[in-house]
Amino acid sequence: MKKLITVLIILVCNTISAKVTPNSLFQDNMVLQRHQPIAVFGKATSEKTITVVFKTKIYSAKVKNGEWKVFFDESEAGGPFTLIIKGENEVVLSNILVGEVWLCSGQSNMEMPVIGNKGQPINGSNLAILRSENSQIRMFKVGKKMASEPLDACKGEWSIANPETVLHYSATAYFFGKMLQETLNIPIGLINSSWGGTPAEAWTPKDIIDSEFKDFKGWNTDDSKPQKNPAVLYNGMIHPLIPFTFRGTIWYQGEANKTYHQSYTQLFSSMIKSWRTNWNQGEFPFYFVQIAPLGWGGDNQAFLREAQLKTMLAVPNTGMAVTLDIGEQFNIHPAEKQKVGERLALWALAKDYGYKSIQFSGPVYKSMRIKGNIIAIEFDYAPNGLTTFNKELNGFKVAGADKIFHDAEAKLLKGGKLIVSSDKVEQPIAVRYGWQDWISGSLYNTAGLPASSFRTDNWDN
Repeated sequence: MKKLITVLIILVCNTISAKVTPNSLFQDNMVLQRHQPIAVFGKATSEKTITVVFKTKIYSAKVKNGEWKVFFDESEAGGPFTLIIKGENEVVLSNILVGEVWLCSGQSNMEMPVIGNKGQPINGSNLAILRSENSQIRMFKVGKKMASEPLDACKGEWSIANPETVLHYSATAYFFGKMLQETLNIPIGLINSSWGGTPAEAWTPKDIIDSEFKDFKGWNTDDSKPQKNPAVLYNGMIHPLIPFTFRGTIWYQGEANKTYHQSYTQLFSSMIKSWRTNWNQGEFPFYFVQIAPLGWGGDNQAFLREAQLKTMLAVPNTGMAVTLDIGEQFNIHPAEKQKVGERLALWALAKDYGYKSIQFSGPVYKSMRIKGNIIAIEFDYAPNGLTTFNKELNGFKVAGADKIFHDAEAKLLKGGKLIVSSDKVEQPIAVRYGWQDWISGSLYNTAGLPASSFRTDNWDN
């Protein structure tokens, strides 16, 4: 009897050791990225060869140190398909589509669901939920997880867009994906990895923090909020996704870095570069949202918006959706998430999907000319000039050599040119727009995209 039990234990152990499991991203209802080699990977606890079958083609991979990985050939959009992984056991994944996959990350404004939060609505959410049935949109939400070391897997599951699943999914991500799907008419996969109230350093690899910011003292020291610590969310919620193949990333974050905005351009740029390096998919698109105005929190937010703008101008293949016109004075979570998602989608459609005739960015300050007490300002991304869409033009200030800013009058001339002046500044040398606690942005290009806040000086305050 003892010998029989021993044999059974050996058989069970052998079976367990040979079991093959795909990474947690590989499930029924998932979306795989088209037009790129598709990474499929997972674990197995024995040194064996596994096979993966997809679209009648058989791929094989050697298990090394308990891990395996194969790359499928590039595929056109379509489906549904079945994916079969064979080791000692067999895993069958069904209803898989091939299309466009985007990673969606950040803090609470990315996390905020379509239904909104208590007392904080999402404009148009009820009809959006009602009309959300769409088998061509698939959504994955990464479970919240902190880790001191990089993890290999995360929790979450793929769901198909319908009123029950869209209800609690990221509004920004959903509206972004919805616009892509309706425009491209192909499957869209969204992977949401976000956590409210978290700073960019939490999403940045530790080696970057240690090498580039070793002398910085501003990181979180509040033990009650460990999710803010450097690298912990990169380890637990980004690294587990590598090397899953996707098209690009959208990002909505920045409020948690306002108080040490001076380091944000370097931090954010380094974070983007590190993700690109670790994924080894080239300089994939990275589009992000400039934080909206808010009636409390101080002028640090204008400096943070500037740091985001500098990131867009410095880091290749990035783009910024401006929200200067859709903030809410006393709510850090603006309700216009549909506009945010669609503005991000315009960047992707223009830059990645061939829609060259559309405008995708709001006006960005380019240069100024001073004549007497009048400053003429020119912008990029305003090919047909500027407009206010019948709003009152406000938010401009000018200063002279004394560095004291005064409210300025701004006028749009024929052809959409902009001039600024103040009767209190005879010899202006600097202009600022939207450089205050609260503003309802009123300057647009003719495509309806708002101008970023900006300044022409580099003074400390």
